[in-house]
Amino acid sequence: MAYEKFNILKSTAVPLPIENIDTDQIIPARFLKATERLGFGDNLFRDWRYSSDNNLNENFVLNNCIYDGKILIAGKNFGSGSSREHAAWAIYDYGFRCVISSFFADIFKNNCLNIGVLPLKVTQEDLDYILELVFENPSLEITVDLMNQKLIIPDKEFQRFFEINSFKKNNLMNGLDDIDYLKNMKDEIINFSNKIPF
Repeated sequence: MAYEKFNILKSTAVPLPIENIDTDQIIPARFLKATERLGFGDNLFRDWRYSSDNNLNENFVLNNCIYDGKILIAGKNFGSGSSREHAAWAIYDYGFRCVISSFFADIFKNNCLNIGVLPLKVTQEDLDYILELVFENPSLEITVDLMNQKLIIPDKEFQRFFEINSFKKNNLMNGLDDIDYLKNMKDEIINFSNKIPF
């Protein structure tokens, strides 16, 4: 399933400085019945956004109107736990296109890259600094330049290079998941297979 192309993202950010957020906290297991990628954003961080009687938890950052944007800044070790793809789907469906953290669980990281969300790893020192800036100024704009692999905060003359797999980078920039990539190579695959003697 194709998704929104990712090239240069300029956005404010939502700070969530909690460490060891696992996939069950991102999207609780009781919401995993659907097989399509749509609708999961409604239940992103469900048990933190709502109380047990389904009232909004006004103390949770996603319910705080001063924070908004397509960038989520999370604590260390984001996306640990089960391998459910739905966690990445919920992040994307809610509207986030980039998650910044100092460490990501590998499976969650790959699920994000396959759905159009950039998991951007920074040092713990840089993460703490960025969180501090966003708390001080919720309207602070952050730029993520995927082509040049740079994280930039223009107001603070802050710039950092980040690593990303070249294959995943290409797919993100073209809005392709792994299946889309193969579909785009259909003619080449057929031509190659026709040259193989049986």
